[in-house]
Amino acid sequence: MDRQTANISSEGKYLTFSLGSEEYGIGILKIKEIIGMMPITALPQSPDYLKGVINLRGKVIPIVDLRKKFAMPAQAETERTCIIVVDVSRNGARSLTGVIVDAVSEVLNIKAEQIEAQSSLADAHSGNILGLAKVESGVKILLEIDQVINSDCCAPLQLAA
Repeated sequence: MDRQTANISSEGKYLTFSLGSEEYGIGILKIKEIIGMMPITALPQSPDYLKGVINLRGKVIPIVDLRKKFAMPAQAETERTCIIVVDVSRNGARSLTGVIVDAVSEVLNIKAEQIEAQSSLADAHSGNILGLAKVESGVKILLEIDQVINSDCCAPLQLAA
């Protein structure tokens, strides 16, 4: 896919959120809901960024701490810390996963011309990043959330729906 096609396919609405001083975005169609922090049941012998699981209305959902996943320093939870429940594709099946973020910001409509294609980024991050959105308030890192979640994180965790 050429750069222009990649930009057009990345165009759309994004839920933006912060992790430390950085701003990220996830395509709004991937978002199921945003919930406050709740007790998380830890799982033995799981990666440190897999915080555990929660019971959300009868469904067991794995919870990923994006700060740890992205090797960022830990930070105490605040009243704005929350869990974004995303619908991801894992091994050809759809599943729900929660990601812990510092704070949800807003929903932005990002146009193709605002997106710097991920092909211009370092190869190490290209699978996790759709592109960089240039907006009035700065730059938002647009995540390919299926890749972020599936990159060795929850692969050993196969929960029945």
